[in-house]
Amino acid sequence: MNKSGDVSIRGNRWQRLLIRKQQGQKETVEGEGNKEKTCLDLKLHNWNQFVIDPAEQFYYVWLQVMIFPIIYNWVIIILRTCFTTIALSYLTVWLTLDYMSDLMYMADMLITLHTGFLEQGILIKDVTQLKKRYLHSKHFLWDLASVLPTDFLYFAFGIQTPLVRINRLLRITRLNEALDRMETRTSYPNTFRISKLMIYIFVLIHWNACLYFALSSYVGFGSDRWVYPNITNPVFASMRRQYFYCFWFSAQIFTTVGDTPLPHREEEYLFMIADLLIAVLVFASIVGSVGSVITSLRDRDNVFFPNHELVKAYLRSHNISKELRKRIDDWYQHLHINKKIMRENEILQQLPLHMRTEIAVSVHLPTLSKVTIFQSCEKSLLEELVLKLTPQVFSPGEYVCRKGDVGHEMYIIKEGKLAVVADDGVTEFAVLSEGNFFGEISILNIKGNKSGNRRTANIRSIGHSDLFSLSKEDLTDVLSEFPAAKRHLEEKGRQILTKMGMLEESGVTEKEEAEKVETKIERLESNLEVLQTKLARLMAELELSNRKMQVRVDQLELEVAALVTQLPGAGDEGEGTLGREEGVGGEVECEREEAEGEEEEEGSYVKEKKLKQEDDSNNVTKEGDGESTKSTKEDGERMLEGEKSGLNDSHNEEKQKDDDEGQIRVQGVERPGKGDGAEIECGNVEGGKSEERQCEEGRDNGNEG
Repeated sequence: MNKSGDVSIRGNRWQRLLIRKQQGQKETVEGEGNKEKTCLDLKLHNWNQFVIDPAEQFYYVWLQVMIFPIIYNWVIIILRTCFTTIALSYLTVWLTLDYMSDLMYMADMLITLHTGFLEQGILIKDVTQLKKRYLHSKHFLWDLASVLPTDFLYFAFGIQTPLVRINRLLRITRLNEALDRMETRTSYPNTFRISKLMIYIFVLIHWNACLYFALSSYVGFGSDRWVYPNITNPVFASMRRQYFYCFWFSAQIFTTVGDTPLPHREEEYLFMIADLLIAVLVFASIVGSVGSVITSLRDRDNVFFPNHELVKAYLRSHNISKELRKRIDDWYQHLHINKKIMRENEILQQLPLHMRTEIAVSVHLPTLSKVTIFQSCEKSLLEELVLKLTPQVFSPGEYVCRKGDVGHEMYIIKEGKLAVVADDGVTEFAVLSEGNFFGEISILNIKGNKSGNRRTANIRSIGHSDLFSLSKEDLTDVLSEFPAAKRHLEEKGRQILTKMGMLEESGVTEKEEAEKVETKIERLESNLEVLQTKLARLMAELELSNRKMQVRVDQLELEVAALVTQLPGAGDEGEGTLGREEGVGGEVECEREEAEGEEEEEGSYVKEKKLKQEDDSNNVTKEGDGESTKSTKEDGERMLEGEKSGLNDSHNEEKQKDDDEGQIRVQGVERPGKGDGAEIECGNVEGGKSEERQCEEGRDNGNEG
């Protein structure tokens, strides 16, 4: 019993272990399956979000790869259509290559779909936006037409008619894009242009050769001397001989050699006419392309090197000695043989400033950093200076500078050797080689320099030497933006001059110079204060004149109002009007008194202000005071004259109006109406004519009464 019970317990344990193991295996298999699914999902998600930058290397390489299927279709489709023997002999190879090119076409569509584009200078990476842009473009329609499955037409026309794949030629725009990218990236653009032209001409001659063979087959092989010979002849029966003969015949036509048999049929004449017209265009394109390449090469040489022909013509016209002309020719020859570029700034002028700076830093900064006075300067200063360096080439035996010359630039030796020689030109004190420099002190304008910015030695080139020069003007312009670096360079220059014993101790100290500057500042401040006081006085005078004019205008307005309110009358109404006139006159007189009181108050205020301004402007010069007093007196006299003339005019106008009213009243009394004692009231403010009309109306009314 115990043994059987132990066996059953052990069996149950083993069963449980096996079940657990099986369950663990199932879980591991399910986990691996889930992991594989997640990996696939991630890959698909990454592919959907994958965006290609058209400026990257991958896109450029893919365009180069796409050249092969496009060229294949342009060459092989017409070849298999016209040369049926070649098409049937290698049918398996052609079909394989056909469908490989189709796969590459579809892959190119996917890559184009995920190719980003620039919008306002920023690369667009939104896949939905990229898809929308590509699917709604004409480029997508051409790509879609080029991959349509026209191969199903083989079932209708037979496998020997590859012309059904003619739509594959529509991908020519991709070929043009690839060739343009290669032309912009290649280091030899002229050679590439010639190669591209030859490829186009080869494809054109190939198409013409295929069409010539097809036309010969249509007319009949060997029917005349113009068509392809009879293929029953073993010499002309091979496929290679057929293609090479047709290609040679087509090349003769397009190169306008003219050594071709004369045509006999109308079809042959039409074919030759079309070929000759195309040949004219081909010949013109070849000549034009080669001419443009030669012109561009000549322009490049003229930019890189000085124009030797113009210099030689100038030397011949001025009868320059043969020795000097030989030296100049040797100098030009040295530039051309060793490719010494003298016009770096002109060549790089088309680039942006930051790119020019980077190029100059990579080329010239190591050389400039060897100069002692520039070694501890900040990098931004050196980047500004490298743009100012000018390359110069000196011939053997030529003096770079002579003792006593005024120094306008410093020199840095890039290549070659120079000798420091005595005045006799024979004794050599030292030899300067690559990396050395001289003339740096003469361009700093250091005070106390005994040499006075003049050269202290004779420097002569031993062989052909390449130097960089930095002019004093360029260094001054750059240092004007870096005052700390300027002080640092001047201090280093003083230390060098002190070691050489070429620095004089000037009696003027820095404190005295600072005191001079302070006195100049004080003088300027005093002049500024004087000008401010003059300006304040002129502003006060202007305000006073404005107030006077305002008072005068108010007074004239009151007088005009008083004159308008004084209306004439007769009888009881006349008395009423006189009473009103007296009331108005009283009001006018009150207003005049008030205006005069305000004028007196303003006059007192102006006088007080004038006294204050005179106290404040005691430091003003006498000439200014005299001119201001004269101007104020003249203004016062003019104002008084204007007031007098205004008062006289107003009195004259009042007298004239009183005379006119008196005349009107007399006329009214002398001409009584027909009625009994008709009273005539004549008065009008607007003028004499309106008053006469009212008087006549009054008389008429009296007559009717």
